[in-house]
Amino acid sequence: MILGTILNPLNSSIIAVSLVPIGRAFGVSTSRTAWLVSALYLATAIGQPVVGRLVDLFGPKPLFLAGGVFATVAGLLGAFAPDFGFLIAARVILGFGTCAAYPASMFLIRVEQRRTGLASPTGVLTALAVAGQTIMVVGPTLGGLLNGLGGWRATFAINIPLGVTSLALASAYLPGRAAVFAHRSSDGGDESLDYLGMALFAATLVALLLLLMSPDLGHLYLLAVAGAAGGALTWWQLRVRSPFLDLRLLAGNRPLLATYARNVLSQTISYVMLYGYAQWMEDSRDLGATAAGLVLMPLSAVAVAVASLTGRRPEVKRKLVVGAFTQLAGALVLFALAGGSAIWFLVVVAVIFGVPQGLNSLGNQNAVYHQAEPSRLGSSSGLLRTFTYLGAMIASAASSAFFGQTADTAGMHRIATLVVVTAAACLLLTLVDRSLSAVGRTPPDRADGGAGDRAGDRAGPAAGGRPPRSRLDRRGVT
Repeated sequence: MILGTILNPLNSSIIAVSLVPIGRAFGVSTSRTAWLVSALYLATAIGQPVVGRLVDLFGPKPLFLAGGVFATVAGLLGAFAPDFGFLIAARVILGFGTCAAYPASMFLIRVEQRRTGLASPTGVLTALAVAGQTIMVVGPTLGGLLNGLGGWRATFAINIPLGVTSLALASAYLPGRAAVFAHRSSDGGDESLDYLGMALFAATLVALLLLLMSPDLGHLYLLAVAGAAGGALTWWQLRVRSPFLDLRLLAGNRPLLATYARNVLSQTISYVMLYGYAQWMEDSRDLGATAAGLVLMPLSAVAVAVASLTGRRPEVKRKLVVGAFTQLAGALVLFALAGGSAIWFLVVVAVIFGVPQGLNSLGNQNAVYHQAEPSRLGSSSGLLRTFTYLGAMIASAASSAFFGQTADTAGMHRIATLVVVTAAACLLLTLVDRSLSAVGRTPPDRADGGAGDRAGDRAGPAAGGRPPRSRLDRRGVT
């Protein structure tokens, strides 16, 4: 599960050091090479909930295997791409391929929770969060190493052995459909697939994300497209028997909606720091790309350390409150930045923002695990990732809007104002959400906001005491 889950953050970060050599190799501009980043974000933001819904209906193993195949094919296509268009196609395929593992893993964790009766699988949830944050730290460094060894094509080719390995492990060890759907009758699952709902969701999201990537008056028509597609999506989802997005269920699960909102706010701040702060250090503080990367490294390192130290505690409200307070404090510190700021001060800023990155990512992930309807955990987990990338797009648009030709200090202070407002909203949303107090203190399907079957979800050993610590064999038989 960890190997599959890290493929997406790996490919998000490893490309950073390859954009310039790719542009030179194919003679394309910087604005065009940026589509290598955007293509992955778009495909992943759309694919996460779609694949998550497929996981809910057909089980994690076939989708996990399909993701491994897509990742391998994308690695081959990128490694031997004859022109730039093939690279864009490879990144789109990568986006869809690498978005399967996370919802599949969250689904599998719930299966094990039911089998063993253990209410809080915090160790595995923490491992998934820490693995993703760690790979974001080492991704650019690994990309530089691969560029030195085999050129930019090696940053695509790395997906071939990783994809094949994930295929082999999934084939050998993941439980099959019969095992994971042993409680299907308890969940009341419906196996019909809402193709039109998926298409309308994709159309809405593509129009919205394209507008966020290119916020310009000439692109305002995309807002109308997003509104029309979104209206049609809402109309259809309220009428179809088995909707792709169960809007009535979501509307009745306010804790889950609040978690999505917190995730957008916190991820907007995280990506603002990743993009805007790095640009400011290079343009206004006159640091080179390598030096700016080293200053940012403590941010991710602290995030990993904080998530590792606090991950074993299942309660999430305290994590999210501390994370929101720290975001707000860091936002105020940003106003002290100046062109002559000392390096130690820049590192302190990075360390401050590392704390909420670790706490918020872990807290929101655990909240979704406990709050989501059991039969829709895959799609609910996928939507969490979609909102993560929505935050990334908002952050990118903010950096473009607040910085002019260069990332100057005045623009950084305008970004600080945005961060203050966003952090304050995140803190308020966390403090007023009473349902968070129950998350981690009760079994997932019994926490406030959980909407699953209340009788069958902990069937088996849970009712009769602590179960034996046996494992699933390849057929899912204990």
